[in-house]
Amino acid sequence: MLMTLYEWGSLMLRWAHVITGIAWIGSSFYFMHLDASMRPTPKIPAGQGGEAWEVHGGGFYQVQKYLVAPDFLPEHLTWHKWQSYSTWLTGFCLLLWVYYAQSSLLLIDPSVRVLSPAVALVVGIGGLAAGWLVYDFLCKSPIGKNETLLAGIGLVFVVFMAWFFQQMFSARGAFIHTGALMATMMSANVFFIIIPNQHKVIAALKAGQVPDPALGKAAKQRSSHNNYLTLPVLFLMLSNHYPLTYSSPYAFLVVGLILVAGALIRVFYNERHAGRGDKWWTWALAAILIFGAIWISAFRSPAFRDAFDLGAIEAPAATETALAATVPGPVHDIITSRCSMCHAETPVYQGINMPPKGVLLDSPTNIARNEHEVFVQSVMTHAMPPNNVTEMTLDERRVLRDWVLKSEKAAAQGTPVDAGKSAEAKAAEAKPVETGSTVQLAVR
Repeated sequence: MLMTLYEWGSLMLRWAHVITGIAWIGSSFYFMHLDASMRPTPKIPAGQGGEAWEVHGGGFYQVQKYLVAPDFLPEHLTWHKWQSYSTWLTGFCLLLWVYYAQSSLLLIDPSVRVLSPAVALVVGIGGLAAGWLVYDFLCKSPIGKNETLLAGIGLVFVVFMAWFFQQMFSARGAFIHTGALMATMMSANVFFIIIPNQHKVIAALKAGQVPDPALGKAAKQRSSHNNYLTLPVLFLMLSNHYPLTYSSPYAFLVVGLILVAGALIRVFYNERHAGRGDKWWTWALAAILIFGAIWISAFRSPAFRDAFDLGAIEAPAATETALAATVPGPVHDIITSRCSMCHAETPVYQGINMPPKGVLLDSPTNIARNEHEVFVQSVMTHAMPPNNVTEMTLDERRVLRDWVLKSEKAAAQGTPVDAGKSAEAKAAEAKPVETGSTVQLAVR
């Protein structure tokens, strides 16, 4: 029941995150479009604003913009802020729910760095906070007055943070934290700069004072940054479903290429909406950068390296950990014969070039680290193996069920599951499961 609630909790948080994200991105893109579509009007002094006419849903809309503020304010103002706050809050809760509640599975990779869950939490959350502080400092410094220089330094900083997270977390965890860092910058821009500046402008108007134009200028700068960061952030959030994107040791370079490519696509639309023509070269350059990202990531694909005769990647030597002893011989045999042909560093199943979602089940240690996923995918549901292509039997699923339940009970009581022989020793002694087509599939 706890696993059922955990899975549904993850789903509901992800659902809410996607819904609020759509609302935030939609309003952000719409207002960027409005800004670019504004045209001079006699109703507003030159250089102080403009208006745009639009048609939608069978009606006509006349939208006016004042760069500082109009001579009067209506009683009702619509504030666009909760889309941003809700997106960040649901995303942060999802990060805690998925990556920190299962830090030993999805976030901490002993082959990268041995961390305790508490240290991983401090490094991850601290990295998000530090990232915002550095970015905010750059924007407020003299560097912030030169948008080109600020963009260049900002790009280098984000790539550096992606590299830093790679040195601390699993490949998947590093990528998702880089996306969370950029999303934190975006939402903090709204919370700390854009909305407070708007409140100051309104307060000045109510006091009969002339609002400071610098407030609107600063808010506009941060809003533009959010616009250019949106597409790269979405890419990083989706990438956790595609191990090829984050599994390369040079994945931090992939982040940089995608960041520039996404910004270029927004340049195209911003220029088009402003009536300055179609800058098709932005798409061509973005395509080149994305191809570069594909090339970098492909070097970790065994099939790619074999096709171009680049040589096999030497996998790190397998080491037995305390987790390995918790995997009984029969469990090891079942997963080896039914799952590891795909979930291995170098998959042997035809058409699979990378382990799905980066999940490895090719050693007792990796099997133990992924026991939750094994239970959800192969016991609670029969989603894995896909279409039961390796013919996992109901009896085998019951063996996996009993193992996970026993393991959880032992963990709750603080007692070892098995103090006998190691799982590697048992696996060496055990005979392979003879199931005809299954054995053939495993070596195909």
